[in-house]
Amino acid sequence: MTKISDDPMRFGVGARVTVAVMTDRYVDVITNALQATDPGDLVVQTGDVSTYLGGSEAELLRYLTDLAAAIAGTGEHASITVQLSRGCPGEVVCELPGGAGPRPVDVPEGKETGRFAAAEWALYPLADDVRAGIEPDHMRDIYAAIDLAKANGTFRASEHFVTRLEGDLGTVLATVVAGWVMVGRSVQHVTSHLTVSLNSPSHG
Repeated sequence: MTKISDDPMRFGVGARVTVAVMTDRYVDVITNALQATDPGDLVVQTGDVSTYLGGSEAELLRYLTDLAAAIAGTGEHASITVQLSRGCPGEVVCELPGGAGPRPVDVPEGKETGRFAAAEWALYPLADDVRAGIEPDHMRDIYAAIDLAKANGTFRASEHFVTRLEGDLGTVLATVVAGWVMVGRSVQHVTSHLTVSLNSPSHG
C-alpha cells in the first residue's frame, strides 16, 4: 500500500504564485508567460489573485524556474511571490490521516537561467514533535538552509524576518526549494515564502 507521504498530491505538496509586472502590458506579459510554461505533471489552477500549483517538488522547481525566466526575459520590472507548502492538504482543517510523518525526497536539481534576481526568503517548519528519534529543533533546520545559500553564493544578508538572496534566478529558486525539502525530511508540515525582484532599475 502506498504511503500518503509517497504521493505529493495526497501529501499536499504545492505552491501559490503571484506575478506583478510594472507595465501597462502586464496582462500580456503574465498570460504569455503562463502559456509558454509547460505544466508537465503539475495541477495548475489560475485565479484572479494567484496560481495554484500541485505536484512533486522537482516539478514545482522546474515550473517556477521556467515561468520566472519567461517573465524575466521580457525585460520588464516584475516581482514574483511564491508560497510553498508540504505536509498539509491545504483545506480548512490540516490533518493527514494517521499522521503522515515527514516526506524525505531528494533535493531537486535546479538550472541556471542567465537572469539576475534579488529575493527575500523565509522558511517555516510547522512542527516541533519527535518523529523517528529526531529531536525537534526548527532553528537548526533553518540555519542549515541558510548555510546552503551561503555555500552556493546566493546568500547576501540576514534582514528583519527574511534572508536576502541574490544571484542567478534559477539558483535562487533552487536554493529556496532545497531548503524547504531539507527541512521536510524531519518535519511533516513545512512552508516557505519568497518574493523575487526581476529587472529592477535598482539592480543596475
